[in-house]
Amino acid sequence: MKSRDNDPICNRNPRPDFPDFSTVLAQNASRRCFLQVAAGSALLTALGMPEWVSAAGRPAAPAIGFVSLVAGIEDSVRIPVGYNLQLLYAWGDPISDGPPFRADASNSAADQAQQAGMHHDGMHFFPFVENGRPSSNHGLMCINHEYTDDGLLHTDGMATWSTEKTFKSQNAHGVSVIEVRYEKGAWRVVRPSNYARRITARTPIRISGPAAGSSALRTKDDRRGNVVFGTINNCAMGVTPWGTYLTCEENFNGYFNGLDAPTPEQKRYGIRRNGSGMRWHEHDGRFDLATEPNEANRFGWVVEIDPWNPAKPPIKRTALGRFKHEGATVTLAGDGRVVVYMGDDEAFEYIYKFVSQEAFDPKKPSSDLLDRGSLHVARFRADGKGEWVELTHGRNGLDEKAGFADQADVLVRARMAADIVGATRMDRPEWIAVHPVSGEAYCSLTNNGKRSADSVDAANPRAANRFGHIIRWRATNGDAAASGFEWDVFVLGGNPAHPDEAKRGTIKGDGFGNPDGLWFDADGRLWIQTDVSTGSLNKGDYEGLGNNQMLVADINTGETKRFLSGPRGCEVTGITRTPDGTTLFVNIQHPGETAGARSDPANPTAVSAWPANQFKEATGGRPRSATLAITRQNGGVVGT
Repeated sequence: MKSRDNDPICNRNPRPDFPDFSTVLAQNASRRCFLQVAAGSALLTALGMPEWVSAAGRPAAPAIGFVSLVAGIEDSVRIPVGYNLQLLYAWGDPISDGPPFRADASNSAADQAQQAGMHHDGMHFFPFVENGRPSSNHGLMCINHEYTDDGLLHTDGMATWSTEKTFKSQNAHGVSVIEVRYEKGAWRVVRPSNYARRITARTPIRISGPAAGSSALRTKDDRRGNVVFGTINNCAMGVTPWGTYLTCEENFNGYFNGLDAPTPEQKRYGIRRNGSGMRWHEHDGRFDLATEPNEANRFGWVVEIDPWNPAKPPIKRTALGRFKHEGATVTLAGDGRVVVYMGDDEAFEYIYKFVSQEAFDPKKPSSDLLDRGSLHVARFRADGKGEWVELTHGRNGLDEKAGFADQADVLVRARMAADIVGATRMDRPEWIAVHPVSGEAYCSLTNNGKRSADSVDAANPRAANRFGHIIRWRATNGDAAASGFEWDVFVLGGNPAHPDEAKRGTIKGDGFGNPDGLWFDADGRLWIQTDVSTGSLNKGDYEGLGNNQMLVADINTGETKRFLSGPRGCEVTGITRTPDGTTLFVNIQHPGETAGARSDPANPTAVSAWPANQFKEATGGRPRSATLAITRQNGGVVGT
């Protein structure tokens, strides 16, 4: 997600009785307190781990065989020698048999509702089952569209703002579901497709779980509080064991025109006058809190989508809490209960976990497993241990005396509940990845330029954290539902060539900063994607690190190798692959992004002309976010 160091701080450490761990900085900033997990063969067998797991409790490193790239500043996507690159699905491409993209941005709002949205982010490949096996040549893809650059979306940008422009912007948000197939040596979008659909900021979505029907979610148009129009700022994602897609609403606050005197709840969620300048409220009254004070409470949730059932409405799962969801990474506990890890992507916010009440059973319907369970928030202690604190009404001080009427109230105001229980304030928690064998979780903490020297702690050990870091934890007894865990800092991002030793980080190999996207492939390689703001790329502390990039890390040695370099002004985000690992899909978001402002419609290619400058099939005129397909020329597994 786009770096936002200029945003006001919403969390000002309201619990002084849970202070930041500044006293342990000296003992933690200079060393990495790696987890010491003794795992003999008997324990490995009990946990169901294969013999190739190392004695330290982590799997032996899979091969990372490509030749690392040098940092790039070109306006193109670069990948290692021996790989092929294909443009698959760019902003404005029809999802099925809809209208084609117009290079001058003259497509209508109705057109945009049938086309790829803007700013591709998290995504997943869902294979068809063919001949009794998951196909690596045919599948559905769910792709998030996080936000819009209205300077590029309309022919004249944000001038003459209108209802039509508002609706086009809304239709460029949300999720694409497309059908894709590999034929004759190339991937293509299947058109027409009965599965294809767009879910936008105008799509009816059902609200379920403990907060459904609560007074905080009722509006003039929805007096029952159980249906909302749209999903917005769809960032990272998750996938359930029953084959559905979880899309996550992140910076929803920026779409609302707040009050001159915001309530404490609105202030805690960063809702302010004019928001981030989207201007939707001028032609859609539900985004004006003076008109519809509860509408903002209907956003900031995890939304479940069934890609295989186009007629089924998406569902906002309120049991997972309301905050700026970066992602929703799903794993299973030892007893089969569903565990969902989530980061709240803002400076000084928290890491959460949801544990379902019932276990997943592949023989039973799973439609409501995410409606019943308990939400928790993480405390990271200075001794390398931590605990998940339950956010349930009537427990841990979350009662009427603290201002929470019921569980719905706790979930709607999850940030404020987490404040009360003394959760650890983190450096912008973003993507969370779970190792496919050990179950160990890794979380990218992308940056926090506002952390002062007297507020550093063991889990966030650097003041003015310009480069970010990656933290990891292992649940007690390897059970994701456990209340305890052990943790360490996997790597501190940095510039290995920086003259200031404190800004070199602990990287072994290719340098990077602002880690954002994290993903484990099925073989246990950790893929890292970066989101350095355009104003910082290749300047100052970031000089020599090139454009935003994607790297692969060995979790045992910490070595990182650069696999991909993106075009100018982009963020590299979103990653998935086919079951056999021979195709890797990656998103390039907001190529050509300008520093601190929307693009100039009179000069849309001021920063980047990608992808038209690299792919002959791309329509020129303005930069376009896009999904890429990467394959090895020898047909092997990508990354080996």
